[in-house]
Amino acid sequence: MTALSRALRALTAPLAALVVLAAPSSVPAASAESGARPPGFVALADVDPTILQEMRYRGVHNFTGHRVHGYRRPVCLLTRPAAVALHRAQRALLRRGYTLKVYDCYRPQRAVNDFVAWAKDLGDERMKGEFYPRVAKSRLFADGYIAEKSGHSRGSTLDVTLVRLPARPTRPYVPGEPLVPCYAPRGQRFPDNSVDMGTGFDCFDTLSHTLDPRIQGRQRANRLLLKSALESAGFVNLPEEWWHYTFTPEPFPDTYFDFPVR
Repeated sequence: MTALSRALRALTAPLAALVVLAAPSSVPAASAESGARPPGFVALADVDPTILQEMRYRGVHNFTGHRVHGYRRPVCLLTRPAAVALHRAQRALLRRGYTLKVYDCYRPQRAVNDFVAWAKDLGDERMKGEFYPRVAKSRLFADGYIAEKSGHSRGSTLDVTLVRLPARPTRPYVPGEPLVPCYAPRGQRFPDNSVDMGTGFDCFDTLSHTLDPRIQGRQRANRLLLKSALESAGFVNLPEEWWHYTFTPEPFPDTYFDFPVR
C-alpha cells in the first residue's frame, strides 16, 4: 500500500463509520443475536436500589396471562440518562414519604411481537375480566392498546406508579383466581401496594387516561403527584396511560432493540 493510499483510507474510514452510526435500525442484529446489553443501558438497581420493581411481564399477572417472551429476569433495564433522571425523581418523592415502583422498563421487540401474536388470537381471553372488560379483543389494535412497535424498546420508556412509605408487599397473584375489573374500587380489584390511581396498571379503558375528568379527589391528586415529579426530572407522560413515561431527549430515538431482559 502506498503512502497516498494509506492517507486516503485514514480520511474515509471515519466518514464510513458516521454513515453506519447515522442509519436508524429497528433491531440491532448484533445485540439480538448475542443477547448482550448494548453500551448505554444500565440496570436500574445499580443506579437507584430504592426504587421498587414489580416486573409484570416476567410473570403471568398481565393482560396476556402468560410470561412474555424476552423477559428472562424480573429486572428493570433503562438507558443511563433515563435511569439517572428517575433517580432524581425518586429523591424528591422520598422526601415526601413516597417511593416509585416500576412495572416495566426496556421491552425487547420480541416481547412486543408476543403481544401482537396474543392480540391476534381472539380465542384467548383468559385475562379479559381484569384488564379489558369493556373492550372487545378484536378492537385492541384499532383502539391503540396494542401496536407493532413500542417506545419501551428504545430503552427510555417505563411504566411506573407511587407507593406510600413504608411499603407493604403485594401478595402473589394466583393463576385462575377470580378476576375483578381493573377500574373497580380499589378495595375490590387485585391488591397492589401502590396508591390509588383510579385504575390498576395496564387497564385497557379510557379511565386510564391521565387527566380523565371522571377521576377526581385523591385518585387525581395521586396521578398529578406522579406526573409532576417525573416531568420535573425530564419525563413526558403518554396521555392515554397514567403509568407511561418517556425520558427526553431519548438517547436512541430511532432504534428498537431486541436483546433479552436479563
